[in-house]
Amino acid sequence: MPIASIRRFAAIAAVALLASSVTAQPIPMEERAFSEHVAAQLRKVIPEGNVVVKGSLTLGVGQLQANLDRIFSFCRRDTAGCEGEIDRYVKGTAQAFRDRLAPPSPDAVRIVVRTTEYVRAARSTFEGADPSKAQIQPRAFVEGLVALPVLDTPRTIRMLGDGDNAQLGLTAQEVYELGLANVRKGLKPLMDVAKPAGRGQIGQLVGDSYHPSRLLLLDSWAPLVQAQGGVLIVAAPATDAVFYVGEDTPIAIGVLRGVARNVMLRAPNRLSGILLRWRESGWEVVPQ
Repeated sequence: MPIASIRRFAAIAAVALLASSVTAQPIPMEERAFSEHVAAQLRKVIPEGNVVVKGSLTLGVGQLQANLDRIFSFCRRDTAGCEGEIDRYVKGTAQAFRDRLAPPSPDAVRIVVRTTEYVRAARSTFEGADPSKAQIQPRAFVEGLVALPVLDTPRTIRMLGDGDNAQLGLTAQEVYELGLANVRKGLKPLMDVAKPAGRGQIGQLVGDSYHPSRLLLLDSWAPLVQAQGGVLIVAAPATDAVFYVGEDTPIAIGVLRGVARNVMLRAPNRLSGILLRWRESGWEVVPQ
């Protein structure tokens, strides 16, 4: 190749490289900005999806909820692979959105624990200014927390409504019971994963989105209560974590409350800072 041609080729390549470096935007690593970035990618793929940012690392895609905490964690660990992982996530979520009209599967019904604020935000997102039309079916659990029937898919969790009950051929009560049964069946027995907390210790269950749902299975905690001498106080500061102590003392309660507060400050999937004391008749909120 003549030298002049080589120089022209090099110049063109340099211009192209400069242009790509100018137009390429780094993926933001702040929670809200990251959420906006992924939402923008989703809007390109499913413009009819009414994609909204409901909060840090939480998107609404029509009546689907898309949680970004796992992909955000991946991107913080592996910046080089982040763009490809987002692309796969967007494609998977788009497919889940397109499959939303498929009949719900009984095996996918679950119950999750969420805050009353979460429910209000979801109703506002999905139903506009008239929350009375919301189809989601929260059930009161304890102060500030509700049990919520959902449909669990590999990429998203979709809240179940009255129309889903009809498609399943079940009443609201039967859907709730089915969801709890599926949670119980899908989790390992509590004593296989929870160690009794001795004096000055804090036990923990972390890393599973249905650990807080264990709180709805009151009887499953009885062996741990017995192993701890009849005392169990728990906190669920994130949607995948439960911490607990086996002492009902001001010091133990204060330490557990501090742990819950610190987790909520850091966790992208915050839940609640309240403490609950196990009673055979039900959970009791520990006063501040």
